Amino acid sequence: MAVGTTVDPHVIELGRLMLARAPSLGEAMADLLCREIDVYDDDSVVTKDEVRESCVANLTFIFDALARDADSGADVSPAQRTGTTRAISGVPLPAVMTAYRIGFRFMWEQTLAVAREAAIPTDSILAATSRVFFAQETFTQAMSDAYRQQLTVQILEREEERSALVEALLTRRMTDRQSLWEAADLLRLPTSGPYVVVAAGLPAIGKLGLPAIENKLSARDIRSAWRLLPDLQVGIVHLREPGRTLDTLIEVLRQAAHARVGISPPFHELPDTADALRYARLATAGDSPELVTVFDDTPLALAAVSAPEVMTRIRSTVLGRLDAMPAEERAVLIDTFRAWLDVGGSANEAAAQIYCHPNTVRHRLRRIEELTGRSLARPRDVAELCLAFEVSQRLP
Repeated sequence: MAVGTTVDPHVIELGRLMLARAPSLGEAMADLLCREIDVYDDDSVVTKDEVRESCVANLTFIFDALARDADSGADVSPAQRTGTTRAISGVPLPAVMTAYRIGFRFMWEQTLAVAREAAIPTDSILAATSRVFFAQETFTQAMSDAYRQQLTVQILEREEERSALVEALLTRRMTDRQSLWEAADLLRLPTSGPYVVVAAGLPAIGKLGLPAIENKLSARDIRSAWRLLPDLQVGIVHLREPGRTLDTLIEVLRQAAHARVGISPPFHELPDTADALRYARLATAGDSPELVTVFDDTPLALAAVSAPEVMTRIRSTVLGRLDAMPAEERAVLIDTFRAWLDVGGSANEAAAQIYCHPNTVRHRLRRIEELTGRSLARPRDVAELCLAFEVSQRLP
């Protein structure tokens, strides 16, 4: 109806009759809703007084719309309060909408009974019906809009809390076992592992390297919690079935990744999250051609990153002259050494692996011995070279 349209006086009369009954009808409606809807029957979620207050407000709004002699703007703040408080109380929106449907039927049955008793003409009842439907729709829409707005606020607050908890684990600010259990519960993660930490590079500052990754993993029955850092997007992921879940995780990450992604070795206790982050970071900085890299948790790899300052010094001491060579020549020598190691120290097998003559392999190995001052015939020297090369690969 247009604003300013004159209203049938019989409709106004009906509105005033019903407005006087609003408090008692609100009480009866509240009783009905508490009987019909389980969540309203539990006083710990929504009290009977809160239900009654909402019912009276709804009825007052609708009957006041009937009683006015012209259409005009109405105060929907009671509906907005209902929507907000129900969201805060955790009442599902479908349950609230069901309450409105049951309540509307009750209200209209009572209104028709009063209209017949007051001999309101049929045409006037039809006109009242139109106004009641419009008022109920306005009230319900205001309630649901407020509910969704409050729910959005709560979701954002919870995500901020979860993000802060993830950061507390990543920075080792949480060590008390009770706090860790509570954190796992809030993060919707099991309280025991195995877990991995995933670190994804950002395509740009503030841009996610793995958009919507928590939902994508959840769809594959993998639980995770994430935090956006200035240089990385970081997640704690639970491996429900270690081998199979890790394979699925890698598959999802490869499909979602827009930048390099590193995965830590599995760990079983949440206090170890900070160490796992370091390994995941290092995996993103490795020289693997793959976009998604799992950190190799062999003893040699772990030793290479265990004390970065010490390991960097060892690398410089052992490989200093080699590092000074042109990059292409240095890469050839390193690839030859790795091939020689992979085949157990056989020049012939290494040559077959890298497609060159065995004498070429031997020449390159001698060149490494000259540049490093280590002999490949002495196990101790080979061990130092292996560690130094591992450091070179792992640490930036």
